[in-house]
Amino acid sequence: MNGLRNLLTDVPGIRVGNAHDERLASGVTVALFDRPAVASVFVAGGGPAGRDQECLEPDRAVERIDAVVLSGGSGLGLDAATGAQAWLRERGRGIPVASVRVPIVPSAVLFDLLNGGDKNWGRFPPYRELAYAACEAASEDFALGTQGGGYGATTVDLKGGVGSASATTPSGYTVGALACVNAIGSAVVAGGPHFWAAPFEQGREFGGLGLPARLPDGARRFRWKGQREPATTLCLVATDATLGKAEARRLAIMAQGGLAKALSLSHAPMDGDTVFAVSTLAKPAEGGPELLTELGATASDCLARAIARGVHAATALPFPSALPAWSDLFGAGGG
Repeated sequence: MNGLRNLLTDVPGIRVGNAHDERLASGVTVALFDRPAVASVFVAGGGPAGRDQECLEPDRAVERIDAVVLSGGSGLGLDAATGAQAWLRERGRGIPVASVRVPIVPSAVLFDLLNGGDKNWGRFPPYRELAYAACEAASEDFALGTQGGGYGATTVDLKGGVGSASATTPSGYTVGALACVNAIGSAVVAGGPHFWAAPFEQGREFGGLGLPARLPDGARRFRWKGQREPATTLCLVATDATLGKAEARRLAIMAQGGLAKALSLSHAPMDGDTVFAVSTLAKPAEGGPELLTELGATASDCLARAIARGVHAATALPFPSALPAWSDLFGAGGG
């Protein structure tokens, strides 16, 4: 990876923190920006849930954001953004409005309420405190797999989790991706070990197995979690190239292709697949539509790799009937 961490944080000015509760079997991932960043979002899933996403539309007044929160808990996890706002406000971050500051923290949530964890938390869900803890833990290095917002995540056949990847474009810009993989379909071909994202793998970042010489019988068989368990893959792509909100929106749209590259099914009526796109404004952007196309193509491949890495790095939850992890079935494999 040419000296990069192969993480979202290879984009300068971003730190990521994870926090989770093992008994709850859920958690929160927060991406913090050292300086307010330009952002937009594209939601392709039919059953999304999020907070403060409308302000990311190109024609809305808010110009910069302070963090993005990706949380478990379905709609009950929307409170996570409040914890990140509290952490940021204590540090003087946010849009100044007269004598107060309001941190801007868009968020999205995934459904992990049926994974075997104890969700009887009492009056208020714990996601606000988990998000605050994730902010406290944020750094340029962070763990993948069964962590943070991906702690309780699953796919149709394997444990899901947090994944990340990065790349450098031919023009010298950095692109990174982060995913909490709670997919409605599968990240692997016919139950594994091969990942659908194999054509985009760098080195052996998720096993180095490539694709099978031919698709095995049943590889095209339709499999999904079903309506009983809604599913969502939450994603964030970022670049150091200076973009406006409309360009960030287009970057998010292009990056959505990474879900189709990495998963057997995405953007379904009962999933909430969401991609945030962020520019940290670190480097002047020269190249117009050609550069944006280059960034989008790189982000799409990067996101596919991040999704595969999240599944590859996951460990199974310690509950009866919990789905196995990739490593349980196929060994540690790759790096």
